[in-house]
Amino acid sequence: MRILCIGDVVGSIGCRFLRSKLPALKRVKGVDLVICNGENSADGNGITPTSAKFLFDSGVDAITLGNHAFRRREAYDYFDSSPFVARPANFPDSSAPGRGIVNIDCGRRIVSVINLMGNMYLESGLDCAFDVIDRMLEKAVGNIIIVDFHAEATSEKRAMGYYLDGRVSAVFGTHTHVQTSDAQVLPMGTGYITDAGMTGTVHSVLGVKTDIVIQKFRTKLPARFDLADGRCKMECVIFDIDDRSGRCVNVESLRIE
Repeated sequence: MRILCIGDVVGSIGCRFLRSKLPALKRVKGVDLVICNGENSADGNGITPTSAKFLFDSGVDAITLGNHAFRRREAYDYFDSSPFVARPANFPDSSAPGRGIVNIDCGRRIVSVINLMGNMYLESGLDCAFDVIDRMLEKAVGNIIIVDFHAEATSEKRAMGYYLDGRVSAVFGTHTHVQTSDAQVLPMGTGYITDAGMTGTVHSVLGVKTDIVIQKFRTKLPARFDLADGRCKMECVIFDIDDRSGRCVNVESLRIE
């Protein structure tokens, strides 16, 4: 089974670029399932029902989220009702809308997609990601399990990869918007990449206009983050999963412009 995981989609410009490239990529690469991090898919930040629907209509099968998941209150009911949107599982179920795992029926196989958020430099008050993933694995259906670990620190992501090696099919990192060069199969058969990258404007700072971010660093003052425009890229990774064992047999990272 070939599973495509797409890095953080930034704004409507990133959504439109994904739509322009995804159908052909799925056809050429023989992709069976598409997972996309959509937590920044709405202009400004966050995700809305409109931006989520746009991604699904473009060929995405499951959407994962992150620290901006709850920025837009208009999406809360959508998180509860959509069976294919996963928010970080370490937010408390008692107060956070949505779910941390979605199980997708692909016909011959069911794929479980888990969304998890790191604790270092993000929401430190959340439950420990390592404890949460143990609980979430009990809710997985079948032997093909994909984890989007939305985290800041490279060390935390690498540690999670090895913690889950042999227990899940693949772990792909999101959040930093910069694709890493360490796509690999770990020793026990789990596919891994520290960060899948970003889908958005090439000449930007994480999708935002460069001058705005530079000014913020220089002045230390708040700034409105307007999205950059221009030439775009879609960064992603393909995991080849053995249907019987659920182990990853190959990983390929891609940057499409």
